[in-house]
Amino acid sequence: MQVVNIHPITPQQRLLDQVVAYLNQGGILAYPTDTCYGLGCSIHHKKSMDQIYRIKRMDAAKPMSFICNDLKNIADYALVSNKAYKLMRRLLPGPYTFVLPASRLVPKLLQNKRRQVGIRVPDHPVILEVVRQLGHPIISTTCQTADDDQPCMDMREIKDRLAHMQVDMAIDGEFIYPEVSTVVSIVDDQVEILRAGKGDISLLES
Repeated sequence: MQVVNIHPITPQQRLLDQVVAYLNQGGILAYPTDTCYGLGCSIHHKKSMDQIYRIKRMDAAKPMSFICNDLKNIADYALVSNKAYKLMRRLLPGPYTFVLPASRLVPKLLQNKRRQVGIRVPDHPVILEVVRQLGHPIISTTCQTADDDQPCMDMREIKDRLAHMQVDMAIDGEFIYPEVSTVVSIVDDQVEILRAGKGDISLLES
């Protein structure tokens, strides 16, 4: 497994180029976020998404979220009402997953009939820059196998658990104690908290 150390303030372009090329080739990447290490791939590589489902032995009906780099390209994948936009503009980047009605593009990309999509813009500059330069979202799920009690917390655990499962690159974010994101559904302008996590729930009510 290749471990990439990208500086969060002055990211090295040659390393970003390596990660983007890897994702464009269908690679599965372990990467840091503001809640835990994530496991993902380009949304344009269905075989890689299927491999992630196999790694975690997840039901194919269970959705994975998209990581977008900012609010601008969210509208390509989700139907964003004025209320949803104002809330996301205030809270993102941050430890929230917003569940929104999916655009027509999502079922075509994922080859299913999914009507909703989870959107994340994590407060972590490295993965946001990777996604920006990639030019489209990556899949987001916790970095762990089906046999793990909790997500990987550092490079040693990622190598031990995932190096033999077609995860050939990881971005080192040092030690991250895993916390789940707060999941918020906004459908028909109804705000519903589906899961309380690291994101402050009181900010959703103000």
